[in-house]
Amino acid sequence: MTRLLLSFGHGYSARALARLLPDGGWQIHGTTRSADKAEEIAATGVTPHLMPGEDLTPLLERATHLLISAGPDAEGDPVLRSYREAITRNAARYDWVGYLSTTGVYGDHQGGWVDEATPLTPSTRRGKWRAAAEAEWRAIPGLPLHIFRLAGIYGPGRGPFAKVRAGRARRIVKPGQVFSRTHVADIAQVLAASIARPNPGAAYNICDDDPAPPQDVITHAAALLDVPPPPVEAFETAEMTPMARSFYAESKRVRNDRIKDELGVCLRYPDYRAGLAALLDEEQARADERSQQ
Repeated sequence: MTRLLLSFGHGYSARALARLLPDGGWQIHGTTRSADKAEEIAATGVTPHLMPGEDLTPLLERATHLLISAGPDAEGDPVLRSYREAITRNAARYDWVGYLSTTGVYGDHQGGWVDEATPLTPSTRRGKWRAAAEAEWRAIPGLPLHIFRLAGIYGPGRGPFAKVRAGRARRIVKPGQVFSRTHVADIAQVLAASIARPNPGAAYNICDDDPAPPQDVITHAAALLDVPPPPVEAFETAEMTPMARSFYAESKRVRNDRIKDELGVCLRYPDYRAGLAALLDEEQARADERSQQ
């Protein structure tokens, strides 16, 4: 039986999941706001749809699985703004619905540990929007909803190496500051494991095993490239955009036991050192392949 996944906001993480799903058993449709990105999506074998622009109600009536990556704004969740009625009407038909949220919903814990049972106390505007969107999706009766709270995402094309090479990387130090991270391949495998073992109502943190200060990641990336690390800058005096500074507003360590215990996930990249080494190996393999062409 062919299953149909409708992916709202078919971006970086959703594309990683699509590559992981077996050929032949899935029809995958993905939305985007850009005609150029629609062409990129089509090149991966996924059927693209412009949103806003197309009426996706017929697809919502045929879909077996939904993945929501589209981010909320001050007015709420954009998917529910357009399709709340259709999704509510078809809620009991879906086998699985996944909502990609963020660990930002937990707020600041001054470096302390949080897990899925930790109350949601976001302090940033984006975190508050995400917590509100989670509540919107939870309020739909009968929806087999699974919430995934993602830590900072990195992976191919989203590593620190380009900035380090170009001299644009920065080591900004705020005492006690730690972030959790996750490689996009581990996001994809957690989503696939959840699809295989649905547990409606569950929330999962997706992150690696090693929350670490951001400057340590830059230092390690520079060492892998065998170049000097950028100078240390104190957070208090560093020139930063308001957006960049907001990332330092919260510090916490995120537990990931549930994806292991419940879904049987074994992380491919349990810390940033393993993830960065793999990214560098992939870069080298691509360079070698180009040189042989």
